[in-house]
Amino acid sequence: MHSWIDGQPATALNLQNRGLAYGDGLFETIAVRAGQPSLLDGHLARLALGCQRLGIDADLALLRDEVLRYASQLGDGVAKLILTRGDSQRGYAPVAGAAPRRILQGSPLPTYPPAHAEQGICLFACQTRLAEQPLLAGLKHLNRLEQVLARAEWQDSEHAEGLMRDGQGRVVEGVYSNLFLVRDGMLHTADLTRCGVAGVMRGALLEQAVALAIPVQVGDLSLGDLEQADEVFVCNSVYGVWPVRGIPALSLNWSPGPLTRKLQAVARTLLDT
Repeated sequence: MHSWIDGQPATALNLQNRGLAYGDGLFETIAVRAGQPSLLDGHLARLALGCQRLGIDADLALLRDEVLRYASQLGDGVAKLILTRGDSQRGYAPVAGAAPRRILQGSPLPTYPPAHAEQGICLFACQTRLAEQPLLAGLKHLNRLEQVLARAEWQDSEHAEGLMRDGQGRVVEGVYSNLFLVRDGMLHTADLTRCGVAGVMRGALLEQAVALAIPVQVGDLSLGDLEQADEVFVCNSVYGVWPVRGIPALSLNWSPGPLTRKLQAVARTLLDT
């Protein structure tokens, strides 16, 4: 399917775009099924927060309309929405009154081995660390170089995801997912006020856990917490939930447990509605 720029089919972008020059923008990766974008409210809420933090004046109602129209034509696939601050001449200083650029790109839904969801995956223990920057923490901004470096650390098929920590060694997230662990019936996930991406599926599962009376704790996580976990899983807004069965380099192993399976079913429902 054709890409759109500012609501119109297009194949070229101005070379003075600040997204290209500085990573000055945000993006959302939205699963689309039968022409309907999944978790759209969550994606747009995170985008709105990013616009507020970065000072990008975006028309969110227009963005919603464009995503809905684009998804209806895409059918089944993944819609990537990119919002940049717009075009400018050389220099970091934003240009007053620059019009944000809205870019939509479509791709097929990725196909993953069924075993990822059924038996679980192994995580690669990445050496790349996440830098702390509270102003950007939680946002899906365009600079993903930490994730690029982390994903380049493994090429084998044994590992489906990587484990990322911050400079202090705290466990934060996966390379392209958020991480949860279960201990004594309580759901734990990392605090993301220093670094990391506040995933849309992560947010939805936290809301559902509260509705299901599942106790939740958001805070700092260590490798010791992983060692003591009864269950571990990762999630994102495209595949839902994958149990984690091990981190070979750290000699850690788990089995998919009842809370993982419950939230896996919840995630599947969220993506299908």
